[in-house]
Amino acid sequence: MARPKPTPFDKTKTVAENRRARFDYFIEDTFEAGLMLTGTEVKSLRAGEATIAESYAEIRGGEVWLVNANVPEFSHGNRFNHEPKRPRKLLLHEREIAKMTGAVERKGMTLVPLSIYFNSKGRAKVELALAKGKQAQDKRQTIKERDWKRDKARLLRDRG
Repeated sequence: MARPKPTPFDKTKTVAENRRARFDYFIEDTFEAGLMLTGTEVKSLRAGEATIAESYAEIRGGEVWLVNANVPEFSHGNRFNHEPKRPRKLLLHEREIAKMTGAVERKGMTLVPLSIYFNSKGRAKVELALAKGKQAQDKRQTIKERDWKRDKARLLRDRG
């Protein structure tokens, strides 16, 4: 019997999104990971301030780390403020980490964060993807498909 499809992630408030990731990479598999944060980082995220455009994840010593994600300092954080671009530990099951490690080492894939969001329980989560980089011709094909879908929708709307 086939396994049931996993339910999509429960996103109530999206804080940051990496919109170029789906254009630059073929997304193979997605994971939901918790973020290990300090208090001022959570407050800054709740204010909706974060960027993950240039960020990536790496596996060090059996742990997954989010590198180069920018969570700016909290405005009222005084001396307890955090460092904006520090590496942040991602919380995943060992089985998921093992799957990621195998894909990164053997298949040459990349761990790319797609979005940071708060779930229905109020926990900060990262949608992490196992991805393979696209070549220039693949990107051109993606642009062609997107343009054709837009033109097709326009034609159907005008005729219908």
